[in-house]
Amino acid sequence: MTFLQLSEANIIGTVIAFILGLFIVPLIIHYSEKKGLMDNPGKRKIHSHPIPRLGGVSIWVCTILSFFALILLSYYPHRSLLSGLLLGSSLMFLLGLIDDIYGLEAKFKFVIQITIASIVFFLGVKITSIYIPFYGLWSIPPVLSYLGTIAWIVGISNAVNFIDGVDGLAGSVITVSSVSLGLLAIALVPADNVSSLIAFILAGSMLGFLTYNFHPAKIFMGDSGALFAGFLLAALSIMFQMKSTDLKMYVPLLILAVPIIDITYSSLRRIIKGISPFVADAGHIHHKLLKIGLSQNQAVFVLVIFSILMGLLATYLAASDTTKYFLYAVIISAIMIILNRYAKIGEGK
Repeated sequence: MTFLQLSEANIIGTVIAFILGLFIVPLIIHYSEKKGLMDNPGKRKIHSHPIPRLGGVSIWVCTILSFFALILLSYYPHRSLLSGLLLGSSLMFLLGLIDDIYGLEAKFKFVIQITIASIVFFLGVKITSIYIPFYGLWSIPPVLSYLGTIAWIVGISNAVNFIDGVDGLAGSVITVSSVSLGLLAIALVPADNVSSLIAFILAGSMLGFLTYNFHPAKIFMGDSGALFAGFLLAALSIMFQMKSTDLKMYVPLLILAVPIIDITYSSLRRIIKGISPFVADAGHIHHKLLKIGLSQNQAVFVLVIFSILMGLLATYLAASDTTKYFLYAVIISAIMIILNRYAKIGEGK
């Protein structure tokens, strides 16, 4: 018998992850500076001095520790697909960490990502059907199910990585998306407790990280953090889709609109120019906003407001009674970050 209710577990998990982040991120910053694990300025980068790039370590540690802390508190979220979420996200984190430290070729990373997504597919996290208007629910053949699942997981994981080019952008979008997916999981009948809990814990981990990541950033999440969070968002959206039987299964497209639009635009632009879509450049949407004269904070504000509006629309379409909780979460998250940022600024002075 557990003594934590679902709502309490989500709140406690978020708070634990946030507090852990406040203490763990400075340790990662110190370690990165000591070992020289820094992201140096470059042609397509906008920062002017070396910045630690292992923020993903704190995000992964806070998420995993918070999850197991709730288990110790006697809240054990039983779910057969839990192994796919934890194993897949951790493997993505490990891939990104190796890339952050040693550097890997884009094509090699792509192959490993497909392998990880395949493992998760066979563990049960898969797109099995889609809703077609005026027809109904269509069960996808196994081959198409596999290809669609792999494309979605690998695509969203890299899309989140692509938007990590301006201080605070990726972390903010991930937080908004996590809260949205967490609320949608609660609204399902029956509620998906595991997806909801992990989504809120991820949001808490990101809030702790964002305290040190807004401009001027003291640390970057790197590929380890972006791929870890991107995988979780992709997998959580699939788990929501698996339990939906109507047009509501498409609302994750709204929740993940910012990374989806960016990766689609960037890939098409590169293909039209005759270059590989895997080649990194400075032509993403946030780069365009900077080029028209916006500051980093203004560019982040524009894209995060768009993400919030999409989250509002998604929660309203999926379950209108959850929209107010989405607004509560966004307001509380903003207050937590602002208060902590001012505390850090005062501490620095």
